[in-house]
Amino acid sequence: MQSEQFLYLIKYNSNETQLCRLETKLLFNQELEGNHFFSDIEFEPDHSAFIKKRVEILIASSDYDELLLLIKSKKIHVEGFKLEYIKLKGDDIEYRPRLDKLRDIGYIISGEPDYYHPTITYALFYQSGVYYFGKSVRDDAEWQQHNNKPCSFSNSLSMNTAKTLVNIASFGDKSKRLIDTCCGVGTVMLEGCYGGYTIEGCDINIKSYHHTLKNLDHYGYKAEVYHSDIKDLDQQYDAAIIDLPYNLYSASTDEIMENIIASASKIAKRLVIVSIADIKEVIDKYGLKLVDFSTVDKVGKVKFTRNVWVCEK
Repeated sequence: MQSEQFLYLIKYNSNETQLCRLETKLLFNQELEGNHFFSDIEFEPDHSAFIKKRVEILIASSDYDELLLLIKSKKIHVEGFKLEYIKLKGDDIEYRPRLDKLRDIGYIISGEPDYYHPTITYALFYQSGVYYFGKSVRDDAEWQQHNNKPCSFSNSLSMNTAKTLVNIASFGDKSKRLIDTCCGVGTVMLEGCYGGYTIEGCDINIKSYHHTLKNLDHYGYKAEVYHSDIKDLDQQYDAAIIDLPYNLYSASTDEIMENIIASASKIAKRLVIVSIADIKEVIDKYGLKLVDFSTVDKVGKVKFTRNVWVCEK
């Protein structure tokens, strides 16, 4: 029987496999296997690109009749409830018996159900000989409205990647202060603001600076954005997210790349760097410790792989 308080259901595209595993490792201290896991850590599904549902486990029993008695003892009364059955890998209960079990529980709960606009959703699932009953919360997908931001760039980070970078940089801790050092059109900042993080941004490019301001304003987000070279910032942050410009392939641009990384390391304890090239030597040069690494493939007309370097001082 699982002792953890929450069940999380995960979904990700094949090109995001490593990124999803890295997020799960850093947020929940777990190595992801399959499409679900258990944890005592409470995390909002819509603050992750990959968590599609969270179930808070209220009751568990290996005996189904006992489970019903335990639910009955809760004397649940709620109007507009919904019941769902979550079928996990290894669950061999057939469709009709699953519906019968939901009906049994529905008769126990006092109140009128509403399957179209529920006030609360309860879930039943079965794993390794144990029945679990709890409250289910799903990703409401409101954050995907950021796809319609007024300013965008074809090679900018995807929303999924941006949201994950915020979680990796912060460990999911809302008290952490973040900086997006090359904010571009503000993709990372939008996800940080949506998640309730304290995040600031800067960009040396005046056009990018104004695009970020416009996108933030479009969604009503308030955050500091600086039209500045990163080396001119003197405030301190818990973590810096660095999406290196994509023209940094030649030796002539090494100085720019190193300036960004060196400057960020002076104002942040943790650096999450996104690059196209291998920058391991630069990370070593500035005394940074590489604590984790991942890749994510960009799909579409232009395909390439981004490297995600998680570094600490």
